[in-house]
Amino acid sequence: MVNVVRAALVQATWTGDTESMIAKHEEHAREAARQGAKIIGFQEVFNAPYFCQVQEPEHYRWAEPVPDGPTVTRMRALARETGMVIVVPVFETEQSGFYYNTAAVIDADGSYLGKYRKHHIPQVKGFWEKYYFKPGNLGWPVFDTTVGKVGVYICYDRHFPEGWRQLGLNGAQIVYNPSATHRGLSSHLWQLEQPAAAVANEYFIAAINRVGQEEYGDNDFYGTSYFVDPRGQFVGEPASDKTEELLIRDLDFGLIEEVRQQWAFYRDRRPDAYEGLVQP
Repeated sequence: MVNVVRAALVQATWTGDTESMIAKHEEHAREAARQGAKIIGFQEVFNAPYFCQVQEPEHYRWAEPVPDGPTVTRMRALARETGMVIVVPVFETEQSGFYYNTAAVIDADGSYLGKYRKHHIPQVKGFWEKYYFKPGNLGWPVFDTTVGKVGVYICYDRHFPEGWRQLGLNGAQIVYNPSATHRGLSSHLWQLEQPAAAVANEYFIAAINRVGQEEYGDNDFYGTSYFVDPRGQFVGEPASDKTEELLIRDLDFGLIEEVRQQWAFYRDRRPDAYEGLVQP
């Protein structure tokens, strides 16, 4: 049985305000739907600038509740309109003093399925995220959507193999990895880590990066977003490293079972021998 999913992602430049940023993503989603896409994902804190280049209390203004805040509510309506699954990364406030780097997952009928909170929080020049975010505390959920089983891993998380593996063990067929990473820091890792994770865990990954420079720092976000398959091969060419782009690709989910039978990595795991990996 053929199980091909047409999937989309958006790498975007910052517009200068939330309203126009959300509106732009809505138009990208509508265009993806016109081209037959059934799932789309956006970049890290997609409705805001990457404010973590600085440590200033004014930027808590970008935070909102999930799922009842204005952005996720609007994206639920967009999902109903387009008939697409949508992965929506935002700055979440749970209550006073409790803030998370979060992605909501919305099914094609507008149902809110749940959220993922970023586990690994960097605190280095240009990425002062511990100033804003608590570490995620919801585990590694995999959401049963109309297109299949969808997981999320956010930006800095990608450097840690444990979460990739847990998403695979939880049944993920595709993992969206919304990011904000700049040219001088880890660009050589960008086309290495996610393909390696796709191979090790035998699923598809949608790797999304911002593009361009923004007003709060010198980070040069280099785009080159892509889809990668369970063999570690790019599905089509990556996006531009300089300009905004809507990327749409056909993903053959049948390849997941084929690779898992051929390479059998899950069969040959040795969890009985891994106890030391979780010791502090």
